[in-house]
Amino acid sequence: MPQEQYQRDPFAWLDAEAAARRENGTDRVVRPRPARSPLLDLASNDYLGLARHPEVTDAAASASHRWGAGATGSRLVTGSTALHAELEVELAAFCGFEAALVLSSGYAANLAAVTALTGRGSLVVSDAANHASLIDGCRLSRATTRVVPHAAPDGVARVLDEAGDPPPAGGAAGRTTGPGGRLGALVVTDAVFSVDGDAAPLAPLAAVCRERGAALLVDDAHGLGVLGAGGRGSADAAGLAGAPDTVVTVTLSKALGSQGGAVLGPARVIAHLVNTARTFIFDTGLAPAAAGAALAALRLLRREPERAARARSAAGALHTGLTAAGLAAVAPDAAVVSVRAPSPEGAVQWAADCRAAGLAVGCFRPPSVPDGVSRLRLTARADLTAGQINEAVRTVAATAPAG
Repeated sequence: MPQEQYQRDPFAWLDAEAAARRENGTDRVVRPRPARSPLLDLASNDYLGLARHPEVTDAAASASHRWGAGATGSRLVTGSTALHAELEVELAAFCGFEAALVLSSGYAANLAAVTALTGRGSLVVSDAANHASLIDGCRLSRATTRVVPHAAPDGVARVLDEAGDPPPAGGAAGRTTGPGGRLGALVVTDAVFSVDGDAAPLAPLAAVCRERGAALLVDDAHGLGVLGAGGRGSADAAGLAGAPDTVVTVTLSKALGSQGGAVLGPARVIAHLVNTARTFIFDTGLAPAAAGAALAALRLLRREPERAARARSAAGALHTGLTAAGLAAVAPDAAVVSVRAPSPEGAVQWAADCRAAGLAVGCFRPPSVPDGVSRLRLTARADLTAGQINEAVRTVAATAPAG
Protein backbone atom coordinates (compact mmCIF):
# COMPACT_ATOMS: atom_id res chain seq x y z
CA MET A 1 0.00 0.00 0.00
CA PRO A 2 1.43 3.41 -0.94
CA GLN A 3 2.94 5.45 1.89
CA GLU A 4 0.61 8.33 1.04
CA GLN A 5 -2.43 6.20 1.85
CA TYR A 6 -0.95 5.18 5.21
CA GLN A 7 -0.48 8.84 5.99
CA ARG A 8 -4.11 9.55 5.19
CA ASP A 9 -5.38 6.45 7.05
CA PRO A 10 -2.87 5.03 9.56
CA PHE A 11 -5.08 1.99 10.23
CA ALA A 12 -5.60 1.04 6.59
CA TRP A 13 -3.36 -2.01 7.02
CA LEU A 14 -5.91 -3.51 9.42
CA ASP A 15 -8.30 -4.17 6.53
CA ALA A 16 -5.75 -6.41 4.84
CA GLU A 17 -5.07 -8.19 8.12
CA ALA A 18 -8.79 -8.82 8.64
CA ALA A 19 -9.21 -10.11 5.09
CA ALA A 20 -6.31 -12.52 5.61
CA ARG A 21 -7.87 -13.88 8.80
CA ARG A 22 -11.20 -14.42 7.08
CA GLU A 23 -9.41 -16.19 4.24
CA ASN A 24 -7.46 -18.62 6.43
CA GLY A 25 -10.24 -19.33 8.94
CA THR A 26 -8.68 -17.61 11.96
CA ASP A 27 -11.02 -14.60 12.28
CA ARG A 28 -12.63 -14.26 15.71
CA VAL A 29 -16.04 -12.80 16.49
CA VAL A 30 -17.52 -11.88 19.88
CA ARG A 31 -20.95 -13.47 20.29
CA PRO A 32 -22.90 -12.46 23.43
CA ARG A 33 -24.68 -15.47 24.93
CA PRO A 34 -28.22 -15.33 26.27
CA ALA A 35 -28.88 -15.60 30.00
CA ARG A 36 -30.50 -18.98 29.42
CA SER A 37 -29.31 -20.94 26.41
CA PRO A 38 -31.04 -23.97 24.90
CA LEU A 39 -27.63 -25.37 23.93
CA LEU A 40 -25.93 -28.22 25.78
CA ASP A 41 -22.84 -26.43 27.08
CA LEU A 42 -19.51 -28.21 26.65
CA ALA A 43 -17.67 -25.00 25.82
CA SER A 44 -17.45 -23.21 29.17
CA ASN A 45 -14.92 -23.91 31.93
CA ASP A 46 -17.60 -24.43 34.58
CA TYR A 47 -16.10 -27.82 35.49
CA LEU A 48 -18.05 -28.39 38.70
CA GLY A 49 -21.33 -26.84 37.54
CA LEU A 50 -21.14 -24.14 40.21
CA ALA A 51 -21.50 -20.92 38.19
CA ARG A 52 -25.30 -21.02 38.61
CA HIS A 53 -25.46 -22.92 41.89
CA PRO A 54 -27.89 -21.08 44.20
CA GLU A 55 -25.39 -20.93 47.08
CA VAL A 56 -22.80 -19.34 44.80
CA THR A 57 -25.09 -16.81 43.13
CA ASP A 58 -26.71 -15.91 46.45
CA ALA A 59 -23.26 -15.30 47.93
CA ALA A 60 -22.39 -13.02 45.01
CA ALA A 61 -25.59 -11.01 45.47
CA SER A 62 -25.12 -10.79 49.23
CA ALA A 63 -21.53 -9.57 48.82
CA SER A 64 -22.66 -6.86 46.40
CA HIS A 65 -25.36 -5.65 48.76
CA ARG A 66 -22.96 -5.56 51.70
CA TRP A 67 -19.70 -4.34 50.11
CA GLY A 68 -20.86 -2.62 46.91
CA ALA A 69 -20.74 -3.45 43.22
CA GLY A 70 -17.01 -2.77 42.83
CA ALA A 71 -13.87 -3.00 44.94
CA THR A 72 -13.50 0.81 44.62
CA GLY A 73 -9.71 0.75 44.47
CA SER A 74 -6.56 -1.31 44.46
CA ARG A 75 -6.12 -3.95 47.15
CA LEU A 76 -3.59 -1.74 48.96
CA VAL A 77 -5.94 1.24 49.11
CA THR A 78 -9.67 0.43 49.48
CA GLY A 79 -9.99 -2.74 47.39
CA SER A 80 -9.54 -5.33 50.15
CA THR A 81 -12.55 -6.56 52.13
CA ALA A 82 -13.03 -9.20 54.78
CA LEU A 83 -14.21 -11.47 51.97
CA HIS A 84 -10.86 -11.21 50.19
CA ALA A 85 -9.03 -12.09 53.41
CA GLU A 86 -11.34 -15.04 54.15
CA LEU A 87 -10.96 -16.33 50.62
CA GLU A 88 -7.17 -16.14 50.79
CA VAL A 89 -6.99 -18.00 54.11
CA GLU A 90 -9.42 -20.73 53.07
CA LEU A 91 -7.99 -21.15 49.58
CA ALA A 92 -4.44 -21.54 50.92
CA ALA A 93 -5.59 -24.04 53.54
CA PHE A 94 -7.64 -26.05 51.04
CA CYS A 95 -4.73 -26.35 48.59
CA GLY A 96 -2.15 -26.95 51.34
CA PHE A 97 -0.06 -23.78 51.09
CA GLU A 98 1.03 -21.25 53.69
CA ALA A 99 -0.58 -18.23 52.09
CA ALA A 100 -2.52 -16.93 49.11
CA LEU A 101 -2.97 -13.61 47.31
CA VAL A 102 -6.16 -12.89 45.35
CA LEU A 103 -5.95 -10.81 42.15
CA SER A 104 -8.48 -9.68 39.56
CA SER A 105 -7.83 -12.59 37.16
CA GLY A 106 -5.78 -15.72 36.66
CA TYR A 107 -3.94 -13.85 33.90
CA ALA A 108 -2.96 -11.14 36.39
CA ALA A 109 -1.87 -13.81 38.89
CA ASN A 110 0.55 -15.36 36.40
CA LEU A 111 1.97 -11.97 35.41
CA ALA A 112 2.40 -11.12 39.09
CA ALA A 113 4.21 -14.32 39.99
CA VAL A 114 6.61 -14.42 37.05
CA THR A 115 7.52 -10.74 36.94
CA ALA A 116 7.89 -10.25 40.70
CA LEU A 117 10.07 -13.32 41.22
CA THR A 118 12.40 -12.89 38.24
CA GLY A 119 14.09 -10.12 36.30
CA ARG A 120 17.24 -9.25 34.42
CA GLY A 121 19.85 -11.86 35.27
CA SER A 122 17.27 -14.56 35.96
CA LEU A 123 16.65 -17.64 33.82
CA VAL A 124 13.06 -18.70 33.15
CA VAL A 125 12.49 -22.13 31.60
CA SER A 126 9.05 -22.36 29.96
CA ASP A 127 7.13 -25.29 28.48
CA ALA A 128 6.39 -24.85 24.75
CA ALA A 129 2.65 -25.35 25.35
CA ASN A 130 2.26 -22.89 28.23
CA HIS A 131 -0.69 -20.51 28.42
CA ALA A 132 -0.36 -17.02 26.96
CA SER A 133 -0.36 -15.47 30.44
CA LEU A 134 2.80 -17.36 31.39
CA ILE A 135 4.38 -16.44 28.05
CA ASP A 136 3.55 -12.77 28.60
CA GLY A 137 4.92 -12.98 32.14
CA CYS A 138 8.21 -14.28 30.75
CA ARG A 139 8.36 -11.42 28.23
CA LEU A 140 7.58 -8.74 30.80
CA SER A 141 10.02 -10.12 33.36
CA ARG A 142 13.04 -9.16 31.21
CA ALA A 143 14.62 -12.44 32.29
CA THR A 144 16.40 -14.73 29.87
CA THR A 145 13.69 -17.16 28.74
CA ARG A 146 14.35 -20.61 27.30
CA VAL A 147 11.44 -22.51 25.80
CA VAL A 148 11.72 -26.29 26.13
CA PRO A 149 9.76 -29.09 24.40
CA HIS A 150 6.37 -29.89 25.83
CA ALA A 151 6.27 -31.95 29.04
CA ALA A 152 9.99 -32.79 28.93
CA PRO A 153 11.76 -32.79 32.33
CA ASP A 154 14.95 -33.93 30.61
CA GLY A 155 14.82 -30.82 28.42
CA VAL A 156 14.41 -28.63 31.50
CA ALA A 157 17.39 -30.37 33.13
CA ARG A 158 19.57 -29.75 30.09
CA VAL A 159 18.76 -26.04 30.00
CA LEU A 160 19.42 -25.62 33.71
CA ASP A 161 22.68 -27.56 33.43
CA GLU A 162 23.81 -25.42 30.51
CA ALA A 163 23.20 -22.29 32.60
CA GLY A 164 25.76 -23.26 35.20
CA ASP A 165 26.90 -25.86 37.65
CA PRO A 166 24.18 -27.22 39.94
CA PRO A 167 24.30 -26.24 43.61
CA PRO A 168 25.87 -28.54 46.19
CA ALA A 169 23.81 -31.44 47.50
CA GLY A 170 21.09 -30.18 49.82
CA GLY A 171 20.18 -27.13 47.93
CA ALA A 172 20.46 -23.48 48.75
CA ALA A 173 23.55 -22.32 46.87
CA GLY A 174 24.36 -21.96 43.17
CA ARG A 175 21.67 -20.34 41.03
CA THR A 176 19.04 -20.02 43.76
CA THR A 177 19.47 -16.25 43.99
CA GLY A 178 20.21 -14.02 41.03
CA PRO A 179 21.28 -10.39 40.71
CA GLY A 180 19.26 -7.88 42.69
CA GLY A 181 17.69 -10.52 44.87
CA ARG A 182 15.82 -12.14 42.00
CA LEU A 183 15.54 -15.88 41.51
CA GLY A 184 18.43 -17.38 39.62
CA ALA A 185 16.19 -19.88 37.82
CA LEU A 186 12.44 -20.42 37.62
CA VAL A 187 10.71 -23.25 35.76
CA VAL A 188 7.15 -22.37 34.69
CA THR A 189 4.51 -24.79 33.46
CA ASP A 190 0.80 -25.30 33.16
CA ALA A 191 -0.41 -28.12 35.40
CA VAL A 192 -3.09 -29.12 32.89
CA PHE A 193 -2.59 -27.76 29.39
CA SER A 194 -5.68 -26.04 28.09
CA VAL A 195 -5.48 -27.19 24.48
CA ASP A 196 -5.23 -30.98 24.81
CA GLY A 197 -6.06 -31.41 28.49
CA ASP A 198 -2.88 -33.35 29.27
CA ALA A 199 -1.15 -32.96 32.63
CA ALA A 200 2.42 -31.84 33.19
CA PRO A 201 4.84 -34.31 34.83
CA LEU A 202 5.00 -32.21 37.98
CA ALA A 203 6.80 -34.65 40.29
CA PRO A 204 9.70 -35.22 37.84
CA LEU A 205 9.86 -31.47 37.11
CA ALA A 206 10.05 -30.71 40.82
CA ALA A 207 12.88 -33.23 41.24
CA VAL A 208 14.81 -31.61 38.37
CA CYS A 209 14.34 -28.18 39.94
CA ARG A 210 15.44 -29.26 43.40
CA GLU A 211 18.56 -30.98 42.13
CA ARG A 212 19.57 -27.75 40.41
CA GLY A 213 18.44 -25.06 42.83
CA ALA A 214 15.57 -23.76 40.68
CA ALA A 215 12.07 -22.79 41.83
CA LEU A 216 8.92 -24.19 40.23
CA LEU A 217 5.85 -22.16 39.23
CA VAL A 218 2.72 -24.15 38.33
CA ASP A 219 -0.37 -22.64 36.69
CA ASP A 220 -3.20 -24.83 38.02
CA ALA A 221 -6.08 -23.09 36.26
CA HIS A 222 -7.46 -26.38 34.93
CA GLY A 223 -6.49 -28.58 37.88
CA LEU A 224 -8.05 -26.82 40.86
CA GLY A 225 -11.40 -28.44 41.64
CA VAL A 226 -10.71 -31.39 39.34
CA LEU A 227 -7.44 -33.06 40.40
CA GLY A 228 -6.05 -33.92 43.82
CA ALA A 229 -7.91 -35.14 46.88
CA GLY A 230 -11.40 -33.64 46.71
CA GLY A 231 -10.29 -31.20 43.99
CA ARG A 232 -7.35 -29.72 45.92
CA GLY A 233 -5.43 -29.35 42.69
CA SER A 234 -2.46 -30.64 40.76
CA ALA A 235 0.13 -29.79 43.42
CA ASP A 236 -1.77 -31.93 45.90
CA ALA A 237 -1.97 -34.77 43.37
CA ALA A 238 1.79 -34.57 42.77
CA GLY A 239 2.75 -34.33 46.44
CA LEU A 240 3.94 -30.73 46.09
CA ALA A 241 1.34 -28.91 48.19
CA GLY A 242 3.10 -26.62 50.62
CA ALA A 243 6.55 -27.25 49.16
CA PRO A 244 8.92 -24.38 50.07
CA ASP A 245 10.27 -24.13 46.51
CA THR A 246 6.93 -24.29 44.68
CA VAL A 247 4.45 -21.54 43.79
CA VAL A 248 1.02 -22.26 42.32
CA THR A 249 -1.34 -19.91 40.50
CA VAL A 250 -5.05 -20.61 40.11
CA THR A 251 -8.09 -19.04 38.58
CA LEU A 252 -11.41 -18.64 40.33
CA SER A 253 -13.27 -18.53 37.01
CA LYS A 254 -13.27 -22.23 36.11
CA ALA A 255 -14.03 -24.89 38.70
CA LEU A 256 -15.16 -22.30 41.26
CA GLY A 257 -17.56 -20.69 38.78
CA SER A 258 -16.64 -17.10 39.68
CA GLN A 259 -13.94 -14.70 38.48
CA GLY A 260 -10.44 -13.73 39.58
CA GLY A 261 -7.16 -15.46 40.30
CA ALA A 262 -4.73 -16.18 43.10
CA VAL A 263 -1.11 -17.01 43.82
CA LEU A 264 -0.43 -19.70 46.44
CA GLY A 265 2.89 -20.42 48.07
CA PRO A 266 5.23 -19.77 50.99
CA ALA A 267 4.19 -16.79 53.11
CA ARG A 268 7.39 -14.92 52.26
CA VAL A 269 6.65 -15.27 48.53
CA ILE A 270 3.17 -13.84 49.01
CA ALA A 271 4.53 -10.96 51.11
CA HIS A 272 7.03 -10.21 48.33
CA LEU A 273 4.23 -10.09 45.74
CA VAL A 274 2.20 -7.69 47.89
CA ASN A 275 5.15 -5.31 47.78
CA THR A 276 6.39 -5.80 44.21
CA ALA A 277 3.80 -7.34 41.85
CA ARG A 278 2.53 -4.60 39.56
CA THR A 279 -0.69 -6.43 38.60
CA PHE A 280 -1.54 -6.52 42.30
CA ILE A 281 -0.37 -3.07 43.35
CA PHE A 282 -1.79 -1.05 40.44
CA ASP A 283 -4.92 -3.01 39.54
CA THR A 284 -8.36 -2.52 41.05
CA GLY A 285 -9.17 -5.33 43.47
CA LEU A 286 -11.44 -8.22 42.62
CA ALA A 287 -15.11 -7.22 42.88
CA PRO A 288 -16.69 -8.29 46.19
CA ALA A 289 -19.36 -10.29 44.35
CA ALA A 290 -16.69 -12.42 42.69
CA ALA A 291 -14.81 -12.92 45.96
CA GLY A 292 -18.02 -13.91 47.74
CA ALA A 293 -19.02 -16.31 44.98
CA ALA A 294 -15.60 -17.97 44.90
CA LEU A 295 -15.60 -18.37 48.67
CA ALA A 296 -19.06 -19.98 48.59
CA ALA A 297 -17.97 -22.32 45.78
CA LEU A 298 -14.84 -23.32 47.67
CA ARG A 299 -16.87 -24.14 50.77
CA LEU A 300 -19.34 -26.11 48.68
CA LEU A 301 -16.49 -28.11 47.13
CA ARG A 302 -15.12 -28.88 50.59
CA ARG A 303 -18.56 -30.18 51.53
CA GLU A 304 -19.05 -32.10 48.26
CA PRO A 305 -15.58 -33.36 47.26
CA GLU A 306 -17.11 -35.99 44.99
CA ARG A 307 -17.72 -33.27 42.38
CA ALA A 308 -14.06 -33.49 41.34
CA ALA A 309 -14.29 -37.22 40.60
CA ARG A 310 -17.55 -36.69 38.70
CA ALA A 311 -15.91 -34.12 36.41
CA ARG A 312 -13.05 -36.52 35.65
CA SER A 313 -15.49 -39.38 35.06
CA ALA A 314 -17.52 -37.29 32.61
CA ALA A 315 -14.35 -36.41 30.69
CA GLY A 316 -13.39 -40.07 30.51
CA ALA A 317 -16.83 -41.01 29.20
CA LEU A 318 -16.65 -38.31 26.53
CA HIS A 319 -13.24 -39.54 25.40
CA THR A 320 -14.39 -43.16 25.29
CA GLY A 321 -17.42 -42.28 23.18
CA LEU A 322 -15.54 -40.02 20.78
CA THR A 323 -12.74 -42.52 20.14
CA ALA A 324 -15.29 -45.29 19.69
CA ALA A 325 -16.85 -43.09 16.99
CA GLY A 326 -13.49 -42.98 15.20
CA LEU A 327 -12.52 -39.44 16.14
CA ALA A 328 -9.00 -38.35 17.11
CA ALA A 329 -9.74 -37.43 20.72
CA VAL A 330 -6.89 -36.95 23.19
CA ALA A 331 -7.16 -38.87 26.47
CA PRO A 332 -7.94 -36.33 29.21
CA ASP A 333 -5.94 -36.04 32.43
CA ALA A 334 -8.50 -33.66 33.92
CA ALA A 335 -11.76 -32.28 32.45
CA VAL A 336 -10.66 -31.08 28.98
CA VAL A 337 -11.25 -33.36 25.97
CA SER A 338 -9.63 -32.29 22.71
CA VAL A 339 -10.61 -33.54 19.24
CA ARG A 340 -8.35 -32.88 16.26
CA ALA A 341 -9.82 -31.02 13.27
CA PRO A 342 -8.51 -31.14 9.68
CA SER A 343 -7.95 -27.37 9.31
CA PRO A 344 -8.84 -24.00 10.87
CA GLU A 345 -11.73 -23.62 8.44
CA GLY A 346 -12.84 -27.18 9.15
CA ALA A 347 -12.77 -26.57 12.89
CA VAL A 348 -14.86 -23.42 12.59
CA GLN A 349 -17.46 -25.16 10.43
CA TRP A 350 -17.51 -28.20 12.71
CA ALA A 351 -18.14 -26.05 15.77
CA ALA A 352 -20.86 -24.14 13.91
CA ASP A 353 -22.54 -27.39 12.86
CA CYS A 354 -22.45 -28.62 16.46
CA ARG A 355 -24.05 -25.37 17.58
CA ALA A 356 -26.76 -25.68 14.95
CA ALA A 357 -27.46 -29.17 16.29
CA GLY A 358 -27.78 -27.88 19.85
CA LEU A 359 -24.28 -28.38 21.25
CA ALA A 360 -21.79 -25.65 22.24
CA VAL A 361 -18.13 -26.66 21.97
CA GLY A 362 -14.87 -24.76 21.98
CA CYS A 363 -12.92 -24.15 18.79
CA PHE A 364 -9.15 -23.71 19.02
CA ARG A 365 -7.19 -22.47 16.00
CA PRO A 366 -3.86 -20.79 15.34
CA PRO A 367 -2.41 -18.78 16.94
CA SER A 368 -4.06 -20.18 20.10
CA VAL A 369 -2.65 -23.66 19.47
CA PRO A 370 1.15 -23.86 19.76
CA ASP A 371 1.46 -26.81 17.38
CA GLY A 372 -0.71 -25.21 14.68
CA VAL A 373 -3.26 -28.06 14.76
CA SER A 374 -6.87 -26.90 15.04
CA ARG A 375 -9.19 -28.64 17.46
CA LEU A 376 -12.61 -28.80 18.98
CA ARG A 377 -12.39 -28.63 22.76
CA LEU A 378 -15.07 -30.17 24.94
CA THR A 379 -15.06 -29.38 28.65
CA ALA A 380 -16.66 -31.92 30.93
CA ARG A 381 -18.75 -30.88 33.92
CA ALA A 382 -19.54 -32.67 37.15
CA ASP A 383 -23.27 -32.19 36.55
CA LEU A 384 -23.43 -33.79 33.09
CA THR A 385 -25.78 -36.76 32.85
CA ALA A 386 -25.03 -39.96 30.95
CA GLY A 387 -27.72 -38.93 28.45
CA GLN A 388 -26.09 -35.55 27.86
CA ILE A 389 -22.68 -37.15 27.36
CA ASN A 390 -24.12 -39.57 24.80
CA GLU A 391 -25.92 -36.72 23.04
CA ALA A 392 -22.69 -34.71 22.83
CA VAL A 393 -20.77 -37.66 21.38
CA ARG A 394 -23.50 -38.31 18.79
CA THR A 395 -23.57 -34.65 17.75
CA VAL A 396 -19.79 -34.29 17.40
CA ALA A 397 -19.57 -37.53 15.44
CA ALA A 398 -22.51 -36.71 13.18
CA THR A 399 -21.12 -33.29 12.25
CA ALA A 400 -17.47 -34.35 11.82
CA PRO A 401 -15.85 -33.15 8.56
CA ALA A 402 -15.24 -35.80 5.95
CA GLY A 403 -11.71 -37.16 5.94
